[in-house]
Amino acid sequence: MINSQHNTADIEKKRAALLSVGAAIFLTLIKFIVGITTGSLGILSEALHSCLDFIAAMITFLAVRLSSKPADTSHNYGHGKVENLSALLQTMLLLVTCAWIIYEGLKRIITGHTDIEVNFWSFAVVIISIFVDYTRASHLKKIARKYNSQALEADALHFSTDIFSSLVVLVGLIGALLNFHSADSIAALIVALIVLWISFRLGRKSIDALLDKSPSDIEQKVRKIVESITEVTFFHDIKVRTSGPYIFIELNIHVDPKLTIFEAHEVSELVESKIKAQIERCEVHTHIEPEPNMLN
Repeated sequence: MINSQHNTADIEKKRAALLSVGAAIFLTLIKFIVGITTGSLGILSEALHSCLDFIAAMITFLAVRLSSKPADTSHNYGHGKVENLSALLQTMLLLVTCAWIIYEGLKRIITGHTDIEVNFWSFAVVIISIFVDYTRASHLKKIARKYNSQALEADALHFSTDIFSSLVVLVGLIGALLNFHSADSIAALIVALIVLWISFRLGRKSIDALLDKSPSDIEQKVRKIVESITEVTFFHDIKVRTSGPYIFIELNIHVDPKLTIFEAHEVSELVESKIKAQIERCEVHTHIEPEPNMLN
């Protein structure tokens, strides 16, 4: 049922991921060219970051394609976890970026080799980068929220970070223009701190999903929905797990023991339909029990 409802979602998610790949290739090329010609560590660190962005964007694109595969006999809950795994891999790539930036930044500050060439292209590539990253991050965030895609959300957070890191590099270039050349290396270290912060956020969220941590907001929403159904006398053992953009919910409900099997089933159907109406992309399974206090 889930798969039949999300053909449009799959197309939009794949298109967003593919556009992100194209943007990553473009930014990586221009940053490396300008970084090498000017000797700016800030821009070179951004170039490496963009190179890893390209890898991350490719991982996201592949993850979105794989996660759209329907459930089969080996994967009863579908392939949505691929998106969560993709987000975790992006976290690891970001940490690799941090390690290189911190190493190079400290080495240049310690050795004093901080001279760089600042010209029109130095500023142009950073400003272009900010514009491109803002555009793709906004688009990815929109699609991620629309379809609850953690892979695209990770990409959006990733590129939102790029905007701030590019702004820091821009400050470093201005400092170098004012003969404070260490500003570029200091800016690179600040970039690393920003990336570390976003890595922590991405990593924690993806690990929670992979370990099937129950989203408390969804559980509370389910409770409110079921409490409003008068035919349910009691409910318990709510279990919620996520798999990529999909949500799987299980719960036990108690009904009047005098109801026929057909009537009890109708109550179960009512519970499931009301939950599905208010929580998108979810599958609900209810177990029916007779209310013991009403047996006599």
